[in-house]
Amino acid sequence: MSKTTKPLVSIVTPVHNGENFIAATVRTVCNQTFRDWEWIIVDDNSDDQTLARIEEARKKVVSKGLAVGDIRVMHLTKNSGAAKVRNAGIAESRGRYLCFIDADDLWKTNKLEKQVRFMAETGAAFSFTGYEFADASGRPNGKVVSVPSTISYKQALRNTTIWTSTVMFDMRKLEKEDVTMPEIASEDTATWWKVLKKVKYAYGLNEALSYYRRSGKTLSSNKLVAIRRIWNLYRKQEKLNLLYSSVNFMGYAFNAVRRRV
Repeated sequence: MSKTTKPLVSIVTPVHNGENFIAATVRTVCNQTFRDWEWIIVDDNSDDQTLARIEEARKKVVSKGLAVGDIRVMHLTKNSGAAKVRNAGIAESRGRYLCFIDADDLWKTNKLEKQVRFMAETGAAFSFTGYEFADASGRPNGKVVSVPSTISYKQALRNTTIWTSTVMFDMRKLEKEDVTMPEIASEDTATWWKVLKKVKYAYGLNEALSYYRRSGKTLSSNKLVAIRRIWNLYRKQEKLNLLYSSVNFMGYAFNAVRRRV
């Protein structure tokens, strides 16, 4: 595996008022068995103790000799939203591979090691993995989401199984322009679709290597928001006609329910 580009993996994390979760996310990245990484944390003008929590957690892991990678914190002085924040991190990235972890999510310790190996073995430009749901405290609940071995653009329109904190891109095969996120709701899903118009498939590593935190208090409202967003993506972003949008939406709804039951 080539190490001509250092660090090999760039990790981008947007955060806004994440003081309750970010320390655990710092630990989950710094505990990775794969060490050649840079981590770009982009703070979206937080007004809580997020930056202090990041520094406290960083000092703790450095004192234990765990933080081999380079952690850089960018602070935006104006609240900008998820797309702009992720794009700021993408613009600063230097690695062969690019991946994301949200500020309240967690990885298994071998996530990067396994996925980098998977990328090399498959020659994928775009990969994603399975994941497991967890409660607000980060405890896994046993509900694992399996992923297909490959997914195309047309398949992805009706199956939003690709979750942000599992994605990895090979930036020798893609340009930063390809992965720059549009400034719309559900910008991550729109980006996966954009990349899948350029590459034939995204490759799925069917192993739960990440934990997706969910708060029970927000699940119902989040579902309604997701429904509106996915429909708007079909009609406004992808410019799909009403019939094709409806067909894809039925597939989306079926797969979304199946992931959660």
